[in-house]
Amino acid sequence: MQHAVGSPLPPPHQPGHGPATGWSPAAHHPSGPPPGAAPGGPPPPAPGFAGAPHPPGTAPHPQAPHPQAAHPQGPAPHAHAPAPQHAGPAPQHGAASQHTHAPGAPVPPTPDTTGHIQLPPGGPVAMPSPPPGTARADTGATTLAVLLIGPAGAGKTSVAKYWAEHRSVPTAHISLDDVREWVRSGFADPQSGWNDHSEAQYRLARRTCGFSARNFLANGISCILDDAVFPDRPVVGLGGWKRHVGPGLLPVVLLPGLEIVLERNAERSGNRRLTDEEVARIHGRMAGWYGSGLPIIDNSQLDVPATARVLDDVLARSIASPPQW
Repeated sequence: MQHAVGSPLPPPHQPGHGPATGWSPAAHHPSGPPPGAAPGGPPPPAPGFAGAPHPPGTAPHPQAPHPQAAHPQGPAPHAHAPAPQHAGPAPQHGAASQHTHAPGAPVPPTPDTTGHIQLPPGGPVAMPSPPPGTARADTGATTLAVLLIGPAGAGKTSVAKYWAEHRSVPTAHISLDDVREWVRSGFADPQSGWNDHSEAQYRLARRTCGFSARNFLANGISCILDDAVFPDRPVVGLGGWKRHVGPGLLPVVLLPGLEIVLERNAERSGNRRLTDEEVARIHGRMAGWYGSGLPIIDNSQLDVPATARVLDDVLARSIASPPQW
């Protein structure tokens, strides 16, 4: 038998007896009798009592199930007393029930049922509306989708976390590297070589990040993502982020000097630490963002809080005049 989500389950079978019949969820919710029912009713039959006796030679009349079984009050007088049996006629196969709903019709949840919070579905993120006139956009109180781009050691994750934690509106931070490392067995580490396997996992992680960002934004939660997007790889670069998140995504590049990223990379451990040659190669490729039209922040001499403040200024200008990308 199928039961609606959130409905109480029927009582377990008694030893030596079949499934309980005549069971009603209302019997386990002492919220008063249903509308139109008498406030009181005959008590439930005693244990093992199937109904009133009938004269010899006459057929017993089937008993209708009680509209609402009495709720037990306090503990049983005897510790080993048998549990009461649920008397009532067994349901007939093919017989119509008064609780049967038309095929395809939604079953309304009971008032005390939980788990039915309706969340808006995610959709492509649109560009935030600029403020009227010459007023500066209040980025701290605006729902935004931001993509922080930069080489390894640029401080993307640190700045993104700080910026998300210090806003006046709910904000989530999603790091593509973290999502990509959800794969524990069979993880395709890009440091071992960029191939079809590592690119497929990168694309999957990026699509997962975009799906999450859309749902956050649809429910009023801003989102900042970070990724090392290369300007010379449009197939797995900025175009994919725009496709998965939406045209309202605001990309910003963090690009400190090479010496800074080398120092920060030396403080890393595990698979997040790259060789100096790899860091220099990635940093050189990131220089291609100059002249792209995207806003670039050189945070070589800025700490994390100062970089976050500059990021707010850059985002305010991007809202007023969206970059073409």
